[in-house]
Amino acid sequence: MRILILCHAFNSLTQRLYVELAERGHALSLEFDVNDAVTREAVGLFGPDLVLAPFLKRAIPEDVWRRVPCLVVHPGPLGDRGPSALDWAVLEGAERWGVTLLQANGEMDAGDVWGSVPFAMREAPKASLYRHEVTEAAVAAVLDALERFAAGGKPTPVDPADPAVFGRARPAMRQADRAIDWSRDDTATVLRKIRSGDGMPGVRDRIGDREVSLFDARPEHSLRGTPGALVARCEGALCRATVDGAVWIGHLKPWDSEISLKLPAALVLGEEAARLPEAPGYRDLWYEEADGVGWLHFPFTNGAMSVRQCERLLAAYQAACRRDVRVIVLAGGDDFWSNGIHLNVIEAANSPADESWRTINAIDDLARAILTTGDKLTVAALAGNAGAGGVFLALAADRVWARGGVVLNPHYKGMGNLYGSEYWTYVLPRRAGEERARAVTEARLPMGAPEARRLGLLDEAFGRGVADFRAAVRDRARALAADPALPVLLEEKRRRRAEDEAVKPLEAYRAEELERMRLNFYGFDPSYHVARYNFTFKVPKSRTPLYLARHRILAPSWPSPAQRGR
Repeated sequence: MRILILCHAFNSLTQRLYVELAERGHALSLEFDVNDAVTREAVGLFGPDLVLAPFLKRAIPEDVWRRVPCLVVHPGPLGDRGPSALDWAVLEGAERWGVTLLQANGEMDAGDVWGSVPFAMREAPKASLYRHEVTEAAVAAVLDALERFAAGGKPTPVDPADPAVFGRARPAMRQADRAIDWSRDDTATVLRKIRSGDGMPGVRDRIGDREVSLFDARPEHSLRGTPGALVARCEGALCRATVDGAVWIGHLKPWDSEISLKLPAALVLGEEAARLPEAPGYRDLWYEEADGVGWLHFPFTNGAMSVRQCERLLAAYQAACRRDVRVIVLAGGDDFWSNGIHLNVIEAANSPADESWRTINAIDDLARAILTTGDKLTVAALAGNAGAGGVFLALAADRVWARGGVVLNPHYKGMGNLYGSEYWTYVLPRRAGEERARAVTEARLPMGAPEARRLGLLDEAFGRGVADFRAAVRDRARALAADPALPVLLEEKRRRRAEDEAVKPLEAYRAEELERMRLNFYGFDPSYHVARYNFTFKVPKSRTPLYLARHRILAPSWPSPAQRGR
C-alpha cells in the first residue's frame, strides 16, 4: 500500500513504524503536521491508500479524514481519551495500560477502533514506557490493522459494555497535577510525579531560589535528610531528601537562565552542587563480571555522551581490559545504547565549538581503545536504539548484536551536514563495503535490525524484549568465552588489525575525519551550530525534509489510487 505518515515529529515510535512498514514493502512518505494546508497538499500529492498518524498534537482536518482513512495511534487503552494518556497512567500507578488504533473522525480519540493491544506497566519513566511497551503495542496494532484494511476490513465502534474498555476521558495534565509537596510526599509519590513528566515536560519545582524542571529520578536507599533538602551529589546527579528517604535527580532544566536546556543537575546548580558531599547511588556506569565475561553498563540519559562520560567509560573499559576475562560486553542502556556526543552540554558551554571538539576527541579515544584491544573479544550489545556516533562506536566492537526492535540512525548529516568521526570511515566500509557505506551515510533514514543485518552493520538480531535480549546475550557471551577456538579468533583479530594498520593507520582515519569536523565546528559554514541549536531548543520544523517527504519529489510519476482502479 501507499501510506502517508503524518506526525508532529519523527520520534522513536514514528521511526520504528517507518522501518517496519518499509521492511514489508509499503510505499512510504512522511509529512510533518505543520498546518492544515500542508497536510492537504501532502495528501493531494501522494494520493495515499491511508494516512497513519503515530504522533500528533492536533486534529486531522475534516476534509482529509473524510477523503482518505486516517489511522491514529493513541497511547491509551480502549475508552481512553485525552492528550496526557501515558502521563496519567504513570502518575496514578496503573498496573495495566494499552495502545489503541483509531480511525479519525470529528472528535479527538473517539473514532472507531481498528485494534487495541494491552500491556503490563513497569515502574519506569514515561519516556521509557513509550520507547518499549507503547512502541511494541503500536507496531502490533498497526500491522494487524493494515492486514485487515487490505482485506477490506472495517473498524468497529467502542462498546462501553466491553470488559476491555477500562480507559476514560481525561484532561491534559497540568503542572499542578504533578507538583511535588516535599513536606508530605513519600519517595514512591515523588518518583511517580517526576516519571510522569519524563522526558517532557518535566516537573516544575524550586531548589532554593532556582526555578527548575526535574527529570531522571531514581530511588536512593540509604541517604536521609530534611525533606526537600539536597543531601549529596554523585557525578552529575543530586540527591534530594523525601519524607521517608531520598531520590536522585539526574537532570534539571533551569527557567531563570538564558540557557534553558535539560542538563546534568550538578551542572545547572554549579557551586551549590559542588559544596555537597559526594556519595555513591546514582548508577549510570557500572561493571560486573561472570563466567569469563566482563559487562560494562552505561545507561546515559538519552544515550548522550559528554566529555566526562566518555572519559569515565574509557577508564572503566581500560580497567575491564586489565581483568582476567576473555569477552567484554558493552551493554549500554535499555533505552539507548549511545547517540554520540552530548549536544545539550555542548550548547550550554561557553564555547560550543571548543566543547564539540573536546567531546569528539573524547569519544574517539574510546573508539580507538575498543578497536585496538587485541586480547579480548568485544561485543556491542544493543538493547536500545543508537544514533549518529553511537552507531559507529558500536561498530568498533568485534561483534555487534541487537534486539530485534532496535532502530539505528547511522548518519550525521541531519545535524547540519556534520561529517562525523568515531573512525567511521574505517569501521563502516570494513563491514558494509565502500559503496553501501556511502549509501548508508547519505540516506539520513532510520534503519531497522533486518536491514542493518543485510548491510553488515549487525552480526545478529534477536530477542523480543529487553529482558529476553539480555538473557540471550548472557548465554552467547558465556559460550564465546568458553569456546576452545577463542585463542584462534583472537589471533585472527590481531592479524587483521595489523594488516589494516599497515595499509592505513587508525590515526590517519582520525586525522582526516577531524580535519572535516574542525571545519564543521570552526569554519565559515554555521550549519552545524544552527542545527544543534534548533535540536536542543526543540525549534519546530517549518517544513519536512525531502528525504522524508518523497511525495514532493516523486509524486508526479506515481499513479493515484483512482488511476490504479481503487
